[in-house]
Amino acid sequence: MLGIDIGGTGGRAALEPLSGAFGAERVLLDGPPVAITSGGSSALAVTGSLIEEARAALQVRWPDGRIAAVAIGATGVASLVTNPAASLAALSEAAGGSPVALAIDAVTAHLGALAGEPGAVVAVGTGAIALGTDLHEVWRRVGGWGHLYDDRGSGAWIGIEGLKAAIQTHDGITTDASALLSAAESRFGPAPSWPAQLYTRDDRGSVLAGFAADVAGLAAVGDPVAARIMSDAGTLVARTLAAALDPALPRRAAGIGGVFAAGGEFTAAFTAEFARLAPDASLVVGRATPLGGAVRLARLVAAGEVPAGHPPFLWL
Repeated sequence: MLGIDIGGTGGRAALEPLSGAFGAERVLLDGPPVAITSGGSSALAVTGSLIEEARAALQVRWPDGRIAAVAIGATGVASLVTNPAASLAALSEAAGGSPVALAIDAVTAHLGALAGEPGAVVAVGTGAIALGTDLHEVWRRVGGWGHLYDDRGSGAWIGIEGLKAAIQTHDGITTDASALLSAAESRFGPAPSWPAQLYTRDDRGSVLAGFAADVAGLAAVGDPVAARIMSDAGTLVARTLAAALDPALPRRAAGIGGVFAAGGEFTAAFTAEFARLAPDASLVVGRATPLGGAVRLARLVAAGEVPAGHPPFLWL
């Protein structure tokens, strides 16, 4: 199987024998992050290059092997790719004629976190999106609309909030974000250069999410403004997840993604707010990453257990 995860901070692929246990003998590959231009998302171009790399890796590791199925989870595929279904034939051809499943990243995040069980999952990396689903009848999406007006609590959102606080201290409106200003200047240079650096970039979301690491680091050592931003992010992510708890689904939920690694104020606020909003729901530990979810989807496709697609979430 070939599972592919395309996100704002990079592309990842995993080759895994169909006959082995989930996660056994997995070969990992890396690709570039998604770029967003006037023509839309580069997610499918990144996917194509990873398929080529995977086929080369397959011949090295398993010379007599072939790709039985491909599953792709990609950010923005429903919103920023014109007619995703039209790309399936080309992707299948690139993979040697294998069946292909293309999904929004929330689907593969869900399959990774809950291993196919019904419930709600929020994935928080560069962006933030939640999906409540049983993978058959119920499909409830919340968030994931991009960093300009959504992705509440995501890496890009945290980066933006950090820069907003920093520029206010730079301008003399506040005096409490000097640590964030110093961190931003260390990463991006003098404040007057920030607009030219950020507004013109195709990978703006991932660059903003990169600054989130600085915000989280300052929060961890007690900076009050950074700590407030991380706490607010956790609260917003909890609200996104709670909104994805469809009444037709079990009250089971999980949160996964790189931002959860920050811990501290983010995790504390997330846990507290989710418990307040959904006191009867169980918050479980995610079992696998979105990349693991893509591999799991590839296994389902290879076994013929995904009988039909469900646009705009999943295309076969």
